Amino acid sequence: MTPQKKTTSISLLVAVACWSGMAAATGQFTLGDLPAFYQGSFGTNNTLNIFYNSTYLQYQNSKLRLKMTVPEISVSGLPNGATLSGSGIASRGSQTTGTHSASGIGDIWLSAHYTAIQNQGLVPSLVPFAKVKFGTASASEGLGTGRNDYEFGLGLNDNIGTRIFPFLHVAYRIVGNPPGNNLQNIWTYNLGSSFVVTHSNLLTAMFTGAQSEQPGYSGPADLVVAWNYNVTTAGSGFQVFVDKGLSSGSPDYGIGVGGQYVF
Repeated sequence: MTPQKKTTSISLLVAVACWSGMAAATGQFTLGDLPAFYQGSFGTNNTLNIFYNSTYLQYQNSKLRLKMTVPEISVSGLPNGATLSGSGIASRGSQTTGTHSASGIGDIWLSAHYTAIQNQGLVPSLVPFAKVKFGTASASEGLGTGRNDYEFGLGLNDNIGTRIFPFLHVAYRIVGNPPGNNLQNIWTYNLGSSFVVTHSNLLTAMFTGAQSEQPGYSGPADLVVAWNYNVTTAGSGFQVFVDKGLSSGSPDYGIGVGGQYVF
């Protein structure tokens, strides 16, 4: 069994590695949904509760993977003037003007991954990728910046035998900067490994992080453990993940339960 990484895009804070069997050369589609909850201060003086539900449609074949993610966000405890970035914070606003709650559509993401080199022997798979975040989340409610982001990166995917699949992904994000903000472009990364327990059960452990979009604050750094159970050989099934924040820019914890249908 040779898994191919299929990342459910949650935010720059957390990316859950969800694996299934290698896509057929003729291609296949995946429709999935991953509701998740995060709680923490994210470098503010308040406790934020963020519900982030990402619905995605993906097409992939043996080399190309295209994905569109449409999220819904609900947040409480958000400081007035602060701005979310996915399920994390881009800027924190004033810490003395109170908080508010908001909900609505999040920023829509489009991504493309292309396997330029398949892993052979000691050479890992080389997978360049590009992503676009459309600023569809409400800037007035603080659910997003209202600006587009553009990300370019490279993934290294390998295998050790038939059960262990380490990976490393590094990307540079060009961050949309609204008037009055001082957001900066950032590097993002994740590294870890997936483990095939049985043909249906897969575990993934990963460290994921990024620089802070707002200068002077800690960037997010998280430890994520995920479990996937495949109901069908094509990869339909469900997934569970837990997130432990390791920096002040991360949530204290996060948890998500979702599923996907492959056709």
